[in-house]
Amino acid sequence: MAFTAADVKALREKTGVGMMDCKKALTETDGDMDKAIDYLRERGLAAAQKKSGRIAAEGAVVVYSANGVTAMVEVNAETDFVAKNEKFINFANTCAQVVAEQNPADVDALMASTPAGSDMDVTALLHELILQIGENMKVRRFTRYEGETVTYIHGGGAVGVIVAFDVNAAVAAKPEFTAMGKNLAMQIAAMNPEYLSESDISAEESAKMKSFTVDSALNKPDSLPIPILNALIAEAIDGKKWSDDDIAIYQGLDAKQKKNFVNFISKEALSILAEIAVSKKEEISENKIFGGLVQGRIAKQVKEICLLQQDFVRSDLFDGNVDGYVKSVAKDLGDDIKVASFIRFEKGEGLEKRNDNFADEVASMM
Repeated sequence: MAFTAADVKALREKTGVGMMDCKKALTETDGDMDKAIDYLRERGLAAAQKKSGRIAAEGAVVVYSANGVTAMVEVNAETDFVAKNEKFINFANTCAQVVAEQNPADVDALMASTPAGSDMDVTALLHELILQIGENMKVRRFTRYEGETVTYIHGGGAVGVIVAFDVNAAVAAKPEFTAMGKNLAMQIAAMNPEYLSESDISAEESAKMKSFTVDSALNKPDSLPIPILNALIAEAIDGKKWSDDDIAIYQGLDAKQKKNFVNFISKEALSILAEIAVSKKEEISENKIFGGLVQGRIAKQVKEICLLQQDFVRSDLFDGNVDGYVKSVAKDLGDDIKVASFIRFEKGEGLEKRNDNFADEVASMM
């Protein structure tokens, strides 16, 4: 069956595949349009399999909200350039819509789902996209919420955030609530908290945090409370654990210089001081002054990793922590507002990144 340039153009419009590939498909199928489409789909599958081993750590995070349901999806590609491609973004948005409407159990279930109005499942759509664009792409992860949420996408899909609230629908409809939710989402995007509040930190994680804080303090003896530090130095000197030079140097310092003694003694002397501190871990840990130091440092860590305990970044709007900001908005709106949970996706986080080196690439070609 013969075909014309108009047939090639029509096939390209239907599939989005390049002109040369469309011409080849029609040639291989004797101009049969339906068979040509199937041919291209098969090539898409082959292309996807061929490219599947290539690193895809760029991409975009997108969100979709409708009918009280919010979905967020991360789709990866090989390059940031492709992540800005309209077809790529449309595919990612289609995935998010499928998640919201069909509630798949996992990524495999999502890939087997068929979007509304399509005759292909998500896997087939992805294979077509890989054939059209020429890069490896993967649907990496998704999340789904039902109820009142506020979303935020930063940097064209570099970071996506969903914040879920327990709040009256009438309050959630107010612009002041939306603005507050957006500010929280932007805070999460920028500060990347690990937990909602201190109460969400498990007993096991709290124990690890305390153990790490104690060990960190002991291994930096110059930061220890003065009475404990002086006792460690006395043992280093009296027990001749420091070299004669370090002992002489320390004993020759005046009171002001001793406050910054680490600038005068050797690195070996400071290391020995840390060894003494670690060896007395149990004894030092029982010291009330040291206990206060540890609790203070843990409180500082909690303030950094828990959203509600973080200082609110927009100090021009509210001077205090995030919890205080939410409560102040709730008071102004005359009802309770509770932050129920949040999730933050950053594209490519935890994935191996491509290490493009143009000079090496040229050298290998030569």
